[in-house]
Amino acid sequence: MNKLASQFISSMQGLLGRPLAEEAHATVRIEDIRQAMLDSLGDEGCTSYPHIERRVLFAPDLQGLWYLRADIMVAISSLQGEGVANQKIRIITGMFEGLLPRGMISRPGALSR
Repeated sequence: MNKLASQFISSMQGLLGRPLAEEAHATVRIEDIRQAMLDSLGDEGCTSYPHIERRVLFAPDLQGLWYLRADIMVAISSLQGEGVANQKIRIITGMFEGLLPRGMISRPGALSR
């Protein structure tokens, strides 16, 4: 009977949220994405666009970071050109793979072809 109860609880936890190990992995991935965004801005970008740097540093979750990609694209484009910005954003976008609901992942656009 305990085995059945344990399976039921595990199933319910799976429906209600991610397991703790998966949450820890997602937290590490969030910090990796956050750092990649700051690295893509570089020192010049962080100096020229401190509000974007702050928003990246204090984004509360993956969705917040996901939506900051457009701001980072604009900042990098103004400093290094659109081609460089597109390349950097493409790398950052790839880091979100498997972490967001399918509906949030952007479809290929004209720039990514």
